[in-house]
Amino acid sequence: MSSARRSHVAAAWRLLRGLGHVLRGLWVIRTEFGRLTPDACALLVREWSRQMLAILGVQLVLRGSAPERGPLLLVANHISWLDIVVMNAAHPARFVSKADVRHWPVLGALITGAGTLYIERESRRDAMRVVHQMADALQAGDTVAVFPEGTTGDGRELLPFHANLIQAAISAHAPVMPVALDFVDGTSGQRSDAPLFIGDTTLLQSIWSTLRAVGLQAVVHHGAAQAADGRDRRAWAQDLRSAITDLRQR
Repeated sequence: MSSARRSHVAAAWRLLRGLGHVLRGLWVIRTEFGRLTPDACALLVREWSRQMLAILGVQLVLRGSAPERGPLLLVANHISWLDIVVMNAAHPARFVSKADVRHWPVLGALITGAGTLYIERESRRDAMRVVHQMADALQAGDTVAVFPEGTTGDGRELLPFHANLIQAAISAHAPVMPVALDFVDGTSGQRSDAPLFIGDTTLLQSIWSTLRAVGLQAVVHHGAAQAADGRDRRAWAQDLRSAITDLRQR
C-alpha cells in the first residue's frame, strides 16, 4: 500500500472515530449536564476534549496553566476550527463564537450544547447583548473565552483585536489571561498549516487536512492574568495582543 493510501485510510479511521466521539458528547450533554454540578460538567468537557484530540492524532502541549475557577476571561489568537477543542482540553470555558458556528454540521450542535454564547459580529447591538451576557457569567464566577481577532488567521501574524468584548471584564472587574495557540509539526518543530481554516478553505477541507497530519501538536501557552488597572477596552485589547505575540515567540 502506498504512503498516500495509508494516509487516507488512517484519516478515514480517525474521522469515523471522531464522529462517534461527537455523538457520544451530544448524548452526555443532553442526558447528564442537567443534573451535574458546574465543576463536574467542566471535568467532562475537559476529558472529552482531550480524548477527541487523541482520536485526531493531535498531541496537547501545555505551557503554564489557568486558575481552576473563575471569574476569568481567556483571550486567545484564532487559527482553526480546532481551537475550541484545544482550549477546552487545556481549561474548559464558555466560548463566545460567531453565530454561523452553530450551523456547522454535527460540531455546531455540540458547541452549542456546551454553553457557547453566539454573536452576530456585524451587529453593534448584538455585541452589546453578548458583552452583558459575558459580564453576568464572569460575575457568577465562570471562565469565559474569546477570540478578539473575530476570525481565523494564517497562524503567523495576529489580526487586529476587536476591543468590544474586553469591556465585559472591565464591567465585571474580572482578570484577563492572554493565551497563545500554535499548531506545530512534532518532528520538525515548525509551525504546521494542517489545521488552518482561512480564505477559500472549507470546514471539511480543514478537517480532512488535520486528520491526515502526522505528529501534529497543539501548543497552549498561558500568560499571566491581568487586571484592567485603569485601561480602557481599546488599550487593554492592544496590550493583550502584544502579550500573545510575545508568548508565541518564546
